[in-house]
Amino acid sequence: MALSQVAAKVEQFLGHNDNATTAQDITNPARDRSKYGHPTETMKALAWMGKNKVEVIEVPKPIIVEDDDVILKITGSTVCGSDLHLLHGTIVELEKGDILGHEFCGIVDDMGPGVKGLSKGQRVVASFQIACGACRYCDKKLSSQCERTNSNKIEKGMYGGNTAGMFGYSHFTGGFAGGQSEYTRVPYGSVNLLPIPDDVPDEKALYLSDVIATSWNCVVDTGCKEGDVVAVWGAGPIGQMAAEFAFLNGASRVIVIDSNWRLDYVKSKIPKVETLDFSQLKGTKAVVWKLKEMTDGMGPDVALECVAGEYPKGWAHTIEMATGLETDTSEILNEMIESVKNFGRVGITGVYVGYTNHFNIGSLMERGIRFIGNGQAPVHYYWEDLLQKIQEGGIDPLKMVTHRVRVEDLAKVYEQFERKADGMQKVYVETRFSAPRCEGCPELTVY
Repeated sequence: MALSQVAAKVEQFLGHNDNATTAQDITNPARDRSKYGHPTETMKALAWMGKNKVEVIEVPKPIIVEDDDVILKITGSTVCGSDLHLLHGTIVELEKGDILGHEFCGIVDDMGPGVKGLSKGQRVVASFQIACGACRYCDKKLSSQCERTNSNKIEKGMYGGNTAGMFGYSHFTGGFAGGQSEYTRVPYGSVNLLPIPDDVPDEKALYLSDVIATSWNCVVDTGCKEGDVVAVWGAGPIGQMAAEFAFLNGASRVIVIDSNWRLDYVKSKIPKVETLDFSQLKGTKAVVWKLKEMTDGMGPDVALECVAGEYPKGWAHTIEMATGLETDTSEILNEMIESVKNFGRVGITGVYVGYTNHFNIGSLMERGIRFIGNGQAPVHYYWEDLLQKIQEGGIDPLKMVTHRVRVEDLAKVYEQFERKADGMQKVYVETRFSAPRCEGCPELTVY
């Protein structure tokens, strides 16, 4: 059964989605300009316009809807690998015209009377998830599981519980407009915006919104420790930073598995990393046996998944996913389970949407493998400490940034990112409000 069919049945069983707050389902201020959009001012924003199609469109500037809202003048955003799942229509409950983008920073342009600790003109970075700051999860800074910002009943029915709301990630996660735009409305602004100190440029602070915290969580939540051999599936920005953070947390060796130029890129930024090009190997178990060979027959202590379940390698999963028999492939998960040594740890950070077939649960159980869903990283739990590491020079987010681009070119940037073209690893998206380029950030590329 296709995921859309599952979602429809769950919705029918559970009834209509009751909004937890009025912040729900405002994915485009143009939908109801009288309630959500400025009467005269407009902005540029990237919108999903159907499967495999995004466009930069002109929409109303968002306005204050609730007392704790902040209107952010966007100075930087980026494109994430998980945005491609949206582009492909893999994430359910996307609607034509929904504004994308979950990683952004900016300047406080306006705020409701309930906002505390912020001032107009202040530079801030947003968490990609939206937390209320008061529920039992938020009280522990586990912001990704906030109980009050996403009441979507389809997600609850599929997963057995809700995640927090997320910017620019469909009505499935609350229906909040994203930040690949010139302005964004941030609910619970006092909670979900971190002030940026003067000694940190936007080009570094931006990535605290998601990729830095997500990579860090991938490593520490899976339990990488001193002396571990760590294997990382995926040489994109998350995989690159996870490899670096594994070394920071004491790993003795890190092996990155992928099949393209990104392996060379990661190697150039982290010289002591080892690489494995799976496209040069033959056989369904080739990656498993090669990793065993590279680790004296034992396998790595830890396996980190930084790819996602959307990309099948073999014909069986390709057919099953195309016909709706599964939503995610288990091929990489099985490679990880079979590769690690007995009592090894497997952490899943890449996005998995629904269901998978042919999962090697026998190896998982019999060999005592710790299988850990890292979830959406709780950004609030980490971001102050990670900001300090950036200030001290322990983390340099610009290592993964290859391009600086304009918001008006985002549709073309998605094409390049999708094709892994032009050596594009991570981008910094500027707007008319952005500060001049900081030292170390790439020069502007116009598409």
